[in-house]
Amino acid sequence: MTVHPRSLLASAAALILALFLTLPAVAAGTGLIFVSTEKGNEIVVLDKDYTIVKRIPTSRRPRDMHFNAAHTLLYVACGDDDSIDVIDVATLEVVDSIPTGPSPEVFAFTGDESAIYVSDEEDSRVERIDLTSRISTQDIPTGAEPEGILVTPDGKTVYATSEVADMVHVIDPASGAVTKNIVVGTRPRRLILTPDGSELWVSCELSSEIDIIDTKTLEIKDSLTFVPPGFREEDVTPVGMAITRDGSKILLSLGRANHIAIIDAHTHDVLKYVLVGKRAWSIDLSKDEKIAIVANGLSDDITIVDMASMSAVKSLPIGRVPHSVVIDD
Repeated sequence: MTVHPRSLLASAAALILALFLTLPAVAAGTGLIFVSTEKGNEIVVLDKDYTIVKRIPTSRRPRDMHFNAAHTLLYVACGDDDSIDVIDVATLEVVDSIPTGPSPEVFAFTGDESAIYVSDEEDSRVERIDLTSRISTQDIPTGAEPEGILVTPDGKTVYATSEVADMVHVIDPASGAVTKNIVVGTRPRRLILTPDGSELWVSCELSSEIDIIDTKTLEIKDSLTFVPPGFREEDVTPVGMAITRDGSKILLSLGRANHIAIIDAHTHDVLKYVLVGKRAWSIDLSKDEKIAIVANGLSDDITIVDMASMSAVKSLPIGRVPHSVVIDD
């Protein structure tokens, strides 16, 4: 029997990844900041002093990023090469590449990290990929251009947004089927769950709003709009979100309105609009919640926001079209 070289390479890559998954968490808490650049085809790495220490070449169009729980590996969705690259945080090198469906955009781990759910933008589906076998074990049809993915902490529900259908799909992981479609605002993008699990916040880019879904009734309980000074409502294109651990504040990027909004999650009042870069897209909070970092896609930079004063303190050039930012702390 002849074994195809590609099969051997795939098997070897899977074995290497499995070995990495069993390593102790020696790399966690490095303080490094990772920024994906859609048109730079690289991950830009900065240290705690915001100095660029490395540019890691990746597959084409890196976008969404997530650490494994141990923070030894960073997974990166690369939309133009239909793959999720895997970076070793200790060596800052790509050590694996997991094949996906067409144009992976956003993904989320299952609770035990045995699999990931991936939105395949150009294939109108969500797929579940087993990380040991590297095989797609579920193909779940969705509305056109799925993007946001969220797996609940108990693993019993997966939520996915469809940008074109203007829906949030509720998926049962056990059956791999959509059990409900929730109509939301125009072009829903990202999802965030409050710590108590009672509310699902959905950013709707082209209707300039956040829809808040009651997770028990699966009905919209409130819709919020945001208009920073000097802008009109139609200028506001919300996308990325971050939430404090206690669930008291939500940070929302306002896209082409070039601001983020810091929101009281309980009263829904805007505590502060913070001017950042052009097309504010993705946000991450440091572990101590003293700073937030915003990726600005049209000014090719990131902005550091001091959470105590709720003000921008620094912007730094990064590369072509920053998409996502994550902090290893």
